[in-house]
Amino acid sequence: MSASTESDTTGALAPVNLMDPGLLEDPFGEYSTMRERAPLVRSVLFDPEAPIWLVTRYDDVKRVLSDPRFVNDPANVPGLDVRSTRDRQLRARGVPEEYMPYVTKSVLAADGADHIRLRKLVSRTFTARRVMELRPRVEEITENLLDRLEGMAQDGVVDLIEHFAYPLPITVICELVGIPEEDRPRWREWGKSLMTMEPEEFAATLRSLVEGIDALIERRRVTPTDDLLTGLIRTHDEDGDRLSDAEMITMVLTLILAGHETTAHLIGNGVAALLTHPDQLALLRSDPALTPRAVHELMRWCGPVQGTQLRYASEDVEIGGMRVRQGEPVMAILVSANYDPREFDAPERLDITREPDGRRENHLGFGYGLHYCLGAALARQEGEVALGALLRRFPDLALAVAPADLRRQPIPASWRLEQLPVKL
Repeated sequence: MSASTESDTTGALAPVNLMDPGLLEDPFGEYSTMRERAPLVRSVLFDPEAPIWLVTRYDDVKRVLSDPRFVNDPANVPGLDVRSTRDRQLRARGVPEEYMPYVTKSVLAADGADHIRLRKLVSRTFTARRVMELRPRVEEITENLLDRLEGMAQDGVVDLIEHFAYPLPITVICELVGIPEEDRPRWREWGKSLMTMEPEEFAATLRSLVEGIDALIERRRVTPTDDLLTGLIRTHDEDGDRLSDAEMITMVLTLILAGHETTAHLIGNGVAALLTHPDQLALLRSDPALTPRAVHELMRWCGPVQGTQLRYASEDVEIGGMRVRQGEPVMAILVSANYDPREFDAPERLDITREPDGRRENHLGFGYGLHYCLGAALARQEGEVALGALLRRFPDLALAVAPADLRRQPIPASWRLEQLPVKL
């Protein structure tokens, strides 16, 4: 029985388990079925006693992501102790009590003035102008990785995730933030370990991350350089009210992980999609000017982030004729919105000409509203450079396994390949 059709003994729809194997295997079809049945669907994740509303339709998702009545920090729900619900979810996930601030004090979890304060500290690094200035360096890193790719092959097959899709964005973001080259392999391992569904491994990784960042901050205080981390340290030391200890550590953690994990899987998913859609691949090869539009469409069609972090209703709110009560958590399902036929014609079809140009986007792959992805411009640029260079360098690029044999990481509200074996 599929995740979207289970019922309890009374005939009522039972909450959807986000770890349901059917949902993890085919989130596009399963979430689409839910969307057509109801605008809001009950679900459970780490704590079965703390159900979550899934928001499934395009207009409703945009509304939730832009409506200030939905807050990221449950402490901003007046009159209710909603933090206990959030903290119970985090404990079930494996977050140790003493490390809660490093999860709950991030720019992603802030609202209002706190969110603006934290975002302003780093936003200049990710402006369109700054990202364009980075393009030559992104291209240089890309070409260097491609130069080494053939040497990584075994029996003519190379894992594109391991040797290209991951190294490119993690090198770029680590250079921006100021992570020394010798530390970067650890960040790659930390990033993979944080995706685990095992609470003990998650807890151990979080401890290692915080300790590693704390040690790096102390080293950078002694030897400052021209990077984002040095700027954050200066801000903290000059005015602790603008950036606390926990916020500084969490900012570094958030920027590095969000700055490479999502982009790596945008590249991996995108290459896999093109190699399994030869008409679109041929079209892109014949007209490389379509690359910006292709990246937008790939983010819509197979984006790695399929659901947002939880938001909480600060008061009773009606969504699609259904009521979300004050304090209840909701998750906006981006993949369901991006496949909504109310907004997209034939949404199940991959069409790299769908977006009208490469500058505007109708899809919600990078979110929407005040929490729109801070690094979206950089992620798009890395995707454009990576796809363009890869297809130019290897005109005979092909999958080394059947599409059905591509394994995905079993992570809820996410679409990530474990490996992408290709023949160059």
